[in-house]
Amino acid sequence: MAKQDKLVQEITPRDVDFAQWYTDVVKKAELTSYSPVRGAMILRPYGYAIWENIQNYVDKKLKETGHENVAMPLLIPESLLQKEKDHVEGFAPEVAWVTHGGDTKLQERLCVRPTSEVLFCSHYEEIVQSWRDLPKLYNQWCSVIRWEKTTRPFLRTTEFHWQEGHTAHATAEDAKRETLLILDLYKDFYQDFLAIPVISGLKTDKEKFAGAEETYTVEAMMHDGKALQGGTSHYFGDGFARVFNIQYADENNELQYVHQTSWGISTRVIGGIIMVHGDDDGLILPPRVAPIQVALIPIAMEKDGVVEANEELLARLGKHFRVKADFSDKMPGWKFSEYEMRGVPLRLEYGPRDIKKGQVVAVRRDTREKMFIPVDKVEEKVSELLETIQNDMFARAEKSLYERIYDADNWEELEDILENKPGFVRAHWCGDQACEDNIKDKLSASSRCIIEGSPSAEKTCVSCGKPAKHNIYWGKAY
Repeated sequence: MAKQDKLVQEITPRDVDFAQWYTDVVKKAELTSYSPVRGAMILRPYGYAIWENIQNYVDKKLKETGHENVAMPLLIPESLLQKEKDHVEGFAPEVAWVTHGGDTKLQERLCVRPTSEVLFCSHYEEIVQSWRDLPKLYNQWCSVIRWEKTTRPFLRTTEFHWQEGHTAHATAEDAKRETLLILDLYKDFYQDFLAIPVISGLKTDKEKFAGAEETYTVEAMMHDGKALQGGTSHYFGDGFARVFNIQYADENNELQYVHQTSWGISTRVIGGIIMVHGDDDGLILPPRVAPIQVALIPIAMEKDGVVEANEELLARLGKHFRVKADFSDKMPGWKFSEYEMRGVPLRLEYGPRDIKKGQVVAVRRDTREKMFIPVDKVEEKVSELLETIQNDMFARAEKSLYERIYDADNWEELEDILENKPGFVRAHWCGDQACEDNIKDKLSASSRCIIEGSPSAEKTCVSCGKPAKHNIYWGKAY
């Protein structure tokens, strides 16, 4: 499509300036606005509606697996935060502090939660007494504060919305099973609901969560080849339990420490949707997450019977889909442009000719394919089209992911790929953090996750040449 024929011309093309394209899309689609607080975004109704659909899906899946929602306080006493040394050191640079209540200086500073591990631990210490009390499968939906130096809407903000799960179990086996259960839940969420393929696996010790024994991740590839960490699931072992004295009497009435997990996804997910699926004309939303699945555009509303016919069609479709009919006095071309930019998966046009022919014009957002649907079969055909769009979007994103995964056997190949072929690189590593740091410092690439399985005996580390212990996905990341 030629530039002059584009329906939306205010958006910078992706391949000209990807960062500016992203900012343009967020702004033009009215997902967020900047707030008076540096780095904190206002989620506008359309952006929040996407988040609500994500919440509804994930919350349902968590409840199906036995998890319950709770609400922890916003503020954490400094003495409580300081109890777990590794944990507090990991978050110290990002913590915001409350020092005064009104005009009175507080005797103890209060941390605005960057995460809630210590609050859950304090609570579990009080309520867990016996093996019969376990497991505790808790989750909360909230916002957290992390004082970021550089911010970008959805991807990295001072305040962001998320869910954080925190569970306590009788045994290490139970806790590890929970960690992997949630990892699989996140994978399914990305692939089935958001149409975003992911790679998943164990993080290196350098990249794991502060205080965790193991961190698992799902990683998505954006249009520009960079990685986005989409969600993490952490196994804590009994480290937090020993610090906070979370013990229970087992079936033999002997005291044992619980084993814990935590895990979460955030509004960063929406940034991933934009960067995986969007195009030069704006958003392209998968039907399952789209706030508006169908945009109904009446054509020639001034003609007799057109408004009434569209209202009747709206009533039928509204029983099955998230539909918006635009009866405003804007020109149809403006309406087409607006709903394309906002990523609505399917547009239906219904005017006098269509009414006479007993058909509806349907246009897919992802491919712009135009087709005609019999009006008496519109519910069935729209349902089929939305399912096709969802599946096709995943297939295209999956193809794009796997076409941009490369293999490197030595430093020169790794450097060449990272400089000239945006994407993920599979390359072997000896397990020494110095080599991991070397790759990050010199090539600006980080380990994304460990690939399952031991390397064959002849494989060597791409950094130092010593025998390899792991095969790793490496990539540049947001």
